[in-house]
Amino acid sequence: MLFLNHLWEYVVTSLPGLLIPSSVSFTEISSYTACRQLSQMFLAVAFFHSSEYILAVAFHGRSNVTLKSLLISKNYLLTMIFSFLEYGVEIVLFPGLKEHWWMSNTGLALVVIGEIIRKSAIITAGRAFTHLIKVHHEEHHRLVTHGVYRFVRHPGYSGFLIWSVGTQIMLCNPISTVAFATVVWKFFAERIPYEEYFLKWFFGSDYEEYGRQVHSGVPFVK
Repeated sequence: MLFLNHLWEYVVTSLPGLLIPSSVSFTEISSYTACRQLSQMFLAVAFFHSSEYILAVAFHGRSNVTLKSLLISKNYLLTMIFSFLEYGVEIVLFPGLKEHWWMSNTGLALVVIGEIIRKSAIITAGRAFTHLIKVHHEEHHRLVTHGVYRFVRHPGYSGFLIWSVGTQIMLCNPISTVAFATVVWKFFAERIPYEEYFLKWFFGSDYEEYGRQVHSGVPFVK
């Protein structure tokens, strides 16, 4: 810790172009606020991805599941790196921004709610749930309309949208909150029509009737 303090003092005194106040100490950066919020973030991310993989293996078997079921892509990594960079800059330059605990706790609640919705969708669908869009109808692939699917057609997407935006609200990251909401919404707005093309092909009028009665679960996407 002594070494890190000396290193930090060297950075803030030698690199004024970083616009970091020299009065800010390493101890303040690694304060209770940062430790709690970042710990919650790391736990949320670790649980989300590990549980996705474990459930995929449970329903489809280890031989039928690849590391893609961890749901970690290049674009995802870039957005996460950006969110951590935003957090680091803001807690140094605007530490008070991270002290809005009502907002951070709201984000934590959204993370939990999003996880519950998504995992409920996976468990309810069972083998019918896959991380990749099915383009061929398999024998075990059935139309699921019970459980959480009674309320939204794509609860897995709803849950992920809530979870991802919640992580950034939890960190009190205003820029990343808007960015995550925009990027994830755009992804699902393009994915849902493509997926439903095949669902209508698989299940015909049954899915069309289901689609008329139940919302997609993603705002402004029919």
